[in-house]
Amino acid sequence: MTDTSKTLAQLEQNNAFVRRHIGPGETEISSMLQTINAESLDDLTQQTVPAGILLDKPIETGEGASEVDALSALKAVAAKNKINRSFIGMGYYDTHVPNVILRNVLENPGWYTAYTPYQPEIAQGRLEAILNFQQVTIDLTGLELASASLLDEGTAAAEAMALAKRVSKNKKANLFFIADDVHPQTRDVVETRAEMFGFGIVSGPTEQASDHDVFGALLQYPSTTGEVKDISDTIAAVQANKGIVAVAADLMSLVMLKSPGELGADVALGSAQRFGVPMGYGGPHAAFFATRDSYKRSLPGRIIGISKDTRGRPALRMALQTREQHIRREKANSNICTAQVLLANMASFYAVYHGPEGLKTIASRIHRLADILASGLKQKGLGLKHATWFDTLTVLTDNKADVLQRAYAKGINLRADIDGAVGIALDETSTRNDVQALFDVLLGEGHNLQVANLDDDVTTQGSQSIPASLRRTSDILQHEVFNQYHSETEMLRYIKSLENKDLALNHSMISLGSCTMKLNATAEMIPVTWPEFGQLHPFAPLDQAAGYHEMISELAQWLISITGYDAMSMQPNSGAQGEYAGLLAIQRYHESRGEGHRNVCLIPSSAHGTNPASAQMVSLKVVVVNCDKNGNVDLKDLRAKAEEVGDNLSCAMITYPSTHGVYEETVREMCEIVHQYGGQVYMDGANMNAQVGITAPGFIGSDVSHLNLHKTFCIPHGGGGPGMGPIGVKSHLAPFLPNHSVVDIDGAGKDCGAVSAAPWGSASILPISYMYIKMMGAEGLRKATQVAILNANYVAKQLEGHFDVLYKGRNGRVAHECIIDLRPLKEVSGVSEIDIAKRLNDYGFHAPTMSFPVAGTLMIEPTESEAKYELDRFIEAMISIRKEIAKVESGEWAADNNPLHFAPHTLADICDSNWDRSYDRNLAAYPVAAVARNKFWPSVNRIDDVYGDRNLMCSCAPIEAYREE
Repeated sequence: MTDTSKTLAQLEQNNAFVRRHIGPGETEISSMLQTINAESLDDLTQQTVPAGILLDKPIETGEGASEVDALSALKAVAAKNKINRSFIGMGYYDTHVPNVILRNVLENPGWYTAYTPYQPEIAQGRLEAILNFQQVTIDLTGLELASASLLDEGTAAAEAMALAKRVSKNKKANLFFIADDVHPQTRDVVETRAEMFGFGIVSGPTEQASDHDVFGALLQYPSTTGEVKDISDTIAAVQANKGIVAVAADLMSLVMLKSPGELGADVALGSAQRFGVPMGYGGPHAAFFATRDSYKRSLPGRIIGISKDTRGRPALRMALQTREQHIRREKANSNICTAQVLLANMASFYAVYHGPEGLKTIASRIHRLADILASGLKQKGLGLKHATWFDTLTVLTDNKADVLQRAYAKGINLRADIDGAVGIALDETSTRNDVQALFDVLLGEGHNLQVANLDDDVTTQGSQSIPASLRRTSDILQHEVFNQYHSETEMLRYIKSLENKDLALNHSMISLGSCTMKLNATAEMIPVTWPEFGQLHPFAPLDQAAGYHEMISELAQWLISITGYDAMSMQPNSGAQGEYAGLLAIQRYHESRGEGHRNVCLIPSSAHGTNPASAQMVSLKVVVVNCDKNGNVDLKDLRAKAEEVGDNLSCAMITYPSTHGVYEETVREMCEIVHQYGGQVYMDGANMNAQVGITAPGFIGSDVSHLNLHKTFCIPHGGGGPGMGPIGVKSHLAPFLPNHSVVDIDGAGKDCGAVSAAPWGSASILPISYMYIKMMGAEGLRKATQVAILNANYVAKQLEGHFDVLYKGRNGRVAHECIIDLRPLKEVSGVSEIDIAKRLNDYGFHAPTMSFPVAGTLMIEPTESEAKYELDRFIEAMISIRKEIAKVESGEWAADNNPLHFAPHTLADICDSNWDRSYDRNLAAYPVAAVARNKFWPSVNRIDDVYGDRNLMCSCAPIEAYREE
């Protein structure tokens, strides 16, 4: 390994950002190196990482740029995007993001740096916001149970198909019906999923759904071309044949239309994008998903439910987690472990801000504009494809090319993929001037038609374009939360009150192993809300997205250099989606070689739950490979099982460094064994934070990896989403990368279907990773990896003697994370890992990853962004907790009367006049002096998970339930 190290001070001469991103300064680094007995960061690297996989040359990402220079350069790139007025529709609409939500949620680290609410006592704020999202979904869809959101409309439709297969009583059927008026990108994603599941797809007019022996059907309401029609008879006919019917619906239209539930649907799904979330060239956006209560065990994704805490107060938590991939593995309902929480929260706040009357005004105004446009066009003799609509007109024309040319000349985008017609979808931002411009485009010069009689505040009355039988008569959003916060003052305070209940990175370190909760720098976040990135429709002509594609191309080349692969797909919009896309590429590769029979995936017992869950998504049989007593993959078992499955071996999925937090010495040999038997190596990208600039998956010998941009490359977790999971592949797999039916992707497989609804996934958050890499540069990225390793080894060293570090690699080193074993302590004291996790809340910390990958342990990943001061605070907290455990061990505190048993402590506890515990109130709330300087109060006590699952309630409770007596 060539010694290319520079001190941070040397790097600072050219780029101050590296010092901003990396927590410890030079003095701190020296002190920590001395503590762990290493001479330098390079010395630590050589002690820790196997010599055979160290890169022999630097990665090619250039020198780091300053924040000012990087922002200026990206602004120039963004300016190359041309932002036309978009009337394309197809599930994507321009919208007004209320400024109070833009500034206080989307741009607020209190919301975007929080983690998935697996520790609900310190996540009550975002849990309430997600519960509101579920209530919005339930009210507008007319169904009984809603999820906390999915990745996008296409993914939600694919999940609906999978649910239909699970619950349909037509067990012998293997066909799924897709109406021919479903959005094409949705059809694309569903057909890709169906192919891997071995389902047959049949398509045709909606009315023909019951003509086939199907286990389920997918209908669009309104149709992709805008028609509003009664689908209730079709739904009933499919159900009479024991099929399940899913309806993909437009959320804004449901403010005015009879709900899918009222029409009889079993499932309703769609995108919540137009509820105040920018189009962003495709995402991220929250999909909504609702179904019948009887299907709750088959619902994909997360569900937020109401339980109670130990004081009997209502408290929110994630319900029915036993359905999820991290528990059920290959038997899970889905591999999707990302909800689009930040975006679902924005949509829920949009509904809270506008309330039912405000939403009705918005929807009615959109519909009235569509009526006015339609009326004028018909006056001038233009034909419309449909007699009914909500916001979308399909205009028949015999001079389509001329119409499109006039539109582009006026800075207008119309839908252009309909034979002999153009599509026009109006939205919240549409104005009478837009309608006038559309008349000019469609009718040409001299039409003498003026827009008149439009009162922005008047709701539509007497319109015939929505059939009377399909007009909504049922109430929506009657809960108090949607009828209380309509002034900006009240809305601001409501958002702030929820934020105050949540612990995020803006408060303290979140040391979650395998989740890499590092700095999401403000300079990285700023471009996300630039209109040049936010207001572009994902199906806009490619020449209007020149800036996007320049940025995406440069980012892809950097990621190729970092990973050692040959090609990169940016389409997968979560890590789990990336796993699916990578395995899809492997299976398509085998099929292209006449080896489609290869259907076995070898997965170590230590693997992430998403690995086996993703394997079943492409119909692979999972065979578990054992680990040895040191936590390494058992090579003898790997070889034996590879030999046993022989020609049926498709792939092996490994994580590097291992999920046990060490750099396994035999990783190259693992790859060689799999290749020897004709398999491909999928390397999970979860731990790329310990590879960047030091080693690389392609260099090690793997064939494909997904990259969690929301981990290693600084896209924030958003309270449980958004994420991005691009995949890198070797050249032989490049022809099998996902493509898209609406926008052909250069370099993707020509016959490969989509895995996400938008061609480049959640494109609007790619600038975050772009800025991170550009500002860090090659040397900064390598330094970040080295400091991540340093911080983990420092924590492990300081905790030794207090806790057992379960696994270590060469020279007694850990990688970028370490696992401490709590099982011996539990055996002698009765104190569990849950008790320790909750007690850490009292110290102002989010708990490390609990009981993964080994039950009864905590996995700690401090990341490179945490300074020595914060590490020392965490170490002090853990050692203090160990002393508390000792008092339970000795009998000084009873097993059921000690601060660990009752943790976390709330103000209600401390102020309770009946305090009768064996320890002091001050010890409960302020166990060490540092806590008093920045106290975080959990808003509820420990939550009863069993009660919440047995008494499932997943909609908003009466407001009185949250009020103290």
